[in-house]
Amino acid sequence: MADGFQLQGRHGKSRVRVSRVWRRPAAAGGDLIVEWNVAVSVVSDCLPSYISSDNSAIVATDSIKNTVYVKAKECTEVVSMEEFAVILGRHFTSLYPQVSEATVTIVERPWERVVVDGKPHSHGFKVGVEKHTTEVIVKKSGSLLINSGIQGYSLLKTTQSGFEGFVRDRYTLLPDTRERMVATEVTAWWRYPFEHVSQLPSKPFCFTQRYHDVKKVLADTFFGPPDVGVYSPSVQNTLYLMAKEVLSRFPDISSVQLRMPNLHFLPVNLSSKENPGLVKFADDVYLPTDEPHGTIEATVSRAMSKL
Repeated sequence: MADGFQLQGRHGKSRVRVSRVWRRPAAAGGDLIVEWNVAVSVVSDCLPSYISSDNSAIVATDSIKNTVYVKAKECTEVVSMEEFAVILGRHFTSLYPQVSEATVTIVERPWERVVVDGKPHSHGFKVGVEKHTTEVIVKKSGSLLINSGIQGYSLLKTTQSGFEGFVRDRYTLLPDTRERMVATEVTAWWRYPFEHVSQLPSKPFCFTQRYHDVKKVLADTFFGPPDVGVYSPSVQNTLYLMAKEVLSRFPDISSVQLRMPNLHFLPVNLSSKENPGLVKFADDVYLPTDEPHGTIEATVSRAMSKL
């Protein structure tokens, strides 16, 4: 309380860009590089700094930035971005008595190893597309929350999609169809079951491998078998099946949140009095557009999950 008001504040540093290289011989897989965009936000008991000129309890945001680089240097062994976020969260909540909670958010730029003449290069990388993300919340008590995710995961099918039997009223112009293209840019978040730092496995849990596993399951479920695919009656149904498959495959994930905008490919028909058949749609010419687009999202959780 301050002056009869309730005040809740937090502060931190955002867009701290850090890259870490782990040097390894070619026989051990070659060098490994990560590039992370880190944001740290702390809940701190520094009320006097808000209501007076007393800054004695503030952890400077510049110090928070510097800590990110120091901790990256101290990681002599390869760590996942989730593990690095936990390291930062535990540092801020243990070193500073006034800090009760730290939230660490990281977005990874996807540097992928290049292949030259069919062989992975020992130190050559190219930038990928979709981004691995995480948000970790650590409290002084040791309470822990780990969410991981993917951004910008673009998926498209040229057939095996339809949409029919929906509500029709005087505003409805969309016809029923069992043949359309379907495209989306998936944003996914999934929660790990670790609720306290003491629950983290003594043997390092490979968050990075699980990210790649989830990414593959999402795509495999969206597309179906490579020769025949799988029919999608709606984006809603496909979204549910994707989330359900992730939970079925990975018991170490407690819930999945998916956001899947329906990016439209509109059939093109161009005509005029002089040229009535300039372009006539025949399932082959489309206008791609994402403005406006449908928005479909849902969270699928195991029983008793808290997400």
